[in-house]
Amino acid sequence: NSMPRRNHTYSTARRKERACLVGARVRGEPSWPLDESMSELDSLARTANAETVSTVTQNLSRPSRTYLGAGKLDELRNVVAQEGIDVTIFDDELRPAQQFALEEFLKVKVIDRTALILDIFAQRASSREGRLQVELAQVEYLLPRLAGQWSHLERLGGGIGTRGPGESQIETDRRLMRRRARDLRAELEAVKQRRGAQRARRVKTDASLVAIVGYTNAGKSAIFNALVGAGVRSDDRLFETLDTTTRRLYLDSGRSATVSDTVGFINKLPTVLVEAFNATLEEVVLADLLLHVVDASDPTAAERAQVVVDLLAELELDSIPRLTVMNKIDVVSDEPIDSHQEDVVMTSATHGWGIDSLRQACDNALAVASGGQTDSESVSEASARPLSAVTNGVASRTA
Repeated sequence: NSMPRRNHTYSTARRKERACLVGARVRGEPSWPLDESMSELDSLARTANAETVSTVTQNLSRPSRTYLGAGKLDELRNVVAQEGIDVTIFDDELRPAQQFALEEFLKVKVIDRTALILDIFAQRASSREGRLQVELAQVEYLLPRLAGQWSHLERLGGGIGTRGPGESQIETDRRLMRRRARDLRAELEAVKQRRGAQRARRVKTDASLVAIVGYTNAGKSAIFNALVGAGVRSDDRLFETLDTTTRRLYLDSGRSATVSDTVGFINKLPTVLVEAFNATLEEVVLADLLLHVVDASDPTAAERAQVVVDLLAELELDSIPRLTVMNKIDVVSDEPIDSHQEDVVMTSATHGWGIDSLRQACDNALAVASGGQTDSESVSEASARPLSAVTNGVASRTA
């Protein structure tokens, strides 16, 4: 008698890592409400294909060597053991010594918000420039953490028995990574020069430059597509756009402009990413007009918009004329909101609401920027209005 054949099917899908999110409210430090920051961290974790199993938070006077207090750290270790946690993700950037101490204590992988964002960027980057920028940021982030790869030597306490191959290997790795960082900067500089040549050709045509900025997932790519019909991917995911895309926009006055869709901003944006993405941000630096896209349906719209404004100020870009585009109005209203001030335009990119008004507002703003005359309010002065007034205005109109 022949044995029955059994068909075995094996899944090739990547298993989601079980994650525990860890955050702290540090006394005296200005920050978002902790629950909102942790909710965003959860969204980032899911974007990186992790499954949030548990969350641990604490109020701190200041972070310790292990970031959390002793009691909360014991609680975290119990959660890790009981829930089968693969990775703990901290909401704030950890110092290398903190990360090493936590991994020693918890016996699982420990990463922070910066490493999580870098992982997402590594998944998303598609162009040569994007991949170079992400790799440079990763190298700069990992360089001070190299010693953790040789923790078996650190446990010996230094001195006798620790000199020789191990110590030499650390220095070799550091030297190789510094060399790689130097090569990456050189390649990015070449990209910058090519972009400069392309930009010079655009300048010869007297085309103005419009850059779209905003918090990640606010709908920047959707607005970009609605304005220029580019067909750029605009899924409802964090950091969907990493690589700058530029298209020509022809306005009713006969004026032409180039519109660039740029990478989204986020709260606690890692410094290494801001530094590495200089080539992308150049499109913002040289812009004649910024379109600041805000998700009108987001309860934290004012706070997120302020993060963008603060980052623009940090990059010394707050003097560039700016239009605020309150997008996703369809989520808060069944009908288009007939409201168009010089500095604020209400839109729904998915329904096409307000796009004509946005084009007209761009036309007016570029006329002001180029020294032309317009009856409208100066965009530079209008853009200085508090963002809370804009977002509260949306709430009152859609109530």
